[in-house]
Amino acid sequence: MKAMIFAAGLGTRLKPLTDTLPKALIPIQGEPMLGLLICNLKAIGCNEIVINIHHLGEQILDYLKANNNFGITIHISDERNYLLDTGGGLKHAVNFLQGREPFLVHNVDILTDVDLKTFYESHQPNALATLLVSKRSTSRYLLFDKNNKLCGWRNRETGEVKSIIPYFDPSHYNEYAFNGIHVISPQVFELMEEWTGKFSIIDFYLSICAKASIYAYTANNITLIDIGKPEAIEKAETWLKLAK
Repeated sequence: MKAMIFAAGLGTRLKPLTDTLPKALIPIQGEPMLGLLICNLKAIGCNEIVINIHHLGEQILDYLKANNNFGITIHISDERNYLLDTGGGLKHAVNFLQGREPFLVHNVDILTDVDLKTFYESHQPNALATLLVSKRSTSRYLLFDKNNKLCGWRNRETGEVKSIIPYFDPSHYNEYAFNGIHVISPQVFELMEEWTGKFSIIDFYLSICAKASIYAYTANNITLIDIGKPEAIEKAETWLKLAK
């Protein structure tokens, strides 16, 4: 079972902490969030993980070396020369993720109690991707039809709508917030051939959703903390302390 951890972000919302420390190594209850996630992925059966790095990436390399790669196979997708965003970052790691089985993708700054094993196993053979979503409040939503198939996107604050479906009406679809965790079939790379450089995985999904099956996996009764701002660190530490 393979997984990819997106750990290359600049962490600008966490400044000044990220001036000297990559976001992935910010500690939660004394343990870097990268270490917490690796342990979670290892616990559900992941034995091969690729991690992309950019900002202060050498610190992540040193951290993995000091922990003997947590006893599993860990590859590094090096983006230190050029940050590729989520879609470009995924494509850059193609050599590590090719194969027959779907792989799990997880943002490093997402802390959750969702059952990742059950989520992974929910991925259907005909699906290109399965996205972990919920009804949480946000400004940007993915829009799915009655069969939980991705059809569009909208920003409630600006009114911007994205969909390649003609005469698309957002009010006819179910809106969910994306939670930064997905299961993806390796066939995704065949559809990415024309996409180069830096691009968003969500923009890519929206461009192909009419011809490829991208499904929602709803998980509303879970704890999910996006550790994107300093105040979220305290929230995460409190939750993790109680969870123990």
